[in-house]
Amino acid sequence: MKRTDAKAVIDIIKEYLERDGIDVRFNEQRAVYLWPEIVGPGVNRYTTRRFVDKGVLHVYISSAALKNELSFMRPQIIEAINTAVGTPVITEISLH
Repeated sequence: MKRTDAKAVIDIIKEYLERDGIDVRFNEQRAVYLWPEIVGPGVNRYTTRRFVDKGVLHVYISSAALKNELSFMRPQIIEAINTAVGTPVITEISLH
């Protein structure tokens, strides 16, 4: 018997993730993971903690001067992260 309604495994997994909302959390974690690649090793060296909550990327920076500089670069960093993730998952960056 030949099946005509066969789907690719990747499509089935994607549907499952989207249905249960897991894809959003997965993409948020990708954004956290990509932070060092986006900002580079110089900035990442001063990053002590990072996490996403409701579309806001919270980043803890140990240098006040760097935190001030990054505050001016927020739109570019958000755009770079969302481009790297492939979907607009980050809406704001909160620097602590």
